[in-house]
Amino acid sequence: MPKKKSVKMCAQRFRRDADELLEFCREASTLSDRHTSLAYEVAIIKLYAAFERLMVGALTGAINNDTAALGSTTRVDFPKHLTDGVCEYIITGGKYFDFHGRSGLIGEIKKYVPKDHYLLKAVKDPAYRQSLDRLCALRNYAAHESTTSKRAALDAVGQRKMRSAGSWLKVQNRFGDLACRLSDLSCRVEQGAPY
Repeated sequence: MPKKKSVKMCAQRFRRDADELLEFCREASTLSDRHTSLAYEVAIIKLYAAFERLMVGALTGAINNDTAALGSTTRVDFPKHLTDGVCEYIITGGKYFDFHGRSGLIGEIKKYVPKDHYLLKAVKDPAYRQSLDRLCALRNYAAHESTTSKRAALDAVGQRKMRSAGSWLKVQNRFGDLACRLSDLSCRVEQGAPY
């Protein structure tokens, strides 16, 4: 019988990754202003990747731990025991996991778990709305630097001007606040997870 996926361990890994990125940003504060901004851009991209890994792991665990729940949302009877690889393939279809902001993430989660699932409840909590939307918008701006991504980032942070995602994140502990808020979300996911 396959071993159950530990969502709790996925949440703990996210917090370790977030802590490493916070340390990276503290170290980067000794660089020139421009290089510090670039370091924060790397940090937001890596934070997004860590969060994406958490969500894929949590969904994999949700499916792995209860295939009946997946069956209730898809109307397909799945075997009781699926490997992590099969669960991940169900989620990604062999591609990368992609979502657009908090609402997009909620839509993705709804495909795999019932309405009362702990993961969906955690992500839907309004306390995390701003952080999830900012994570996605700032990551996209840091990664793509397009006019569209800049406009979305400006909307997400509620400002009219921004030189770069990194220049915005490096002041007033904004990156730290965002990382801490997402770590809080990972704690909530960990508390709800059976394994």
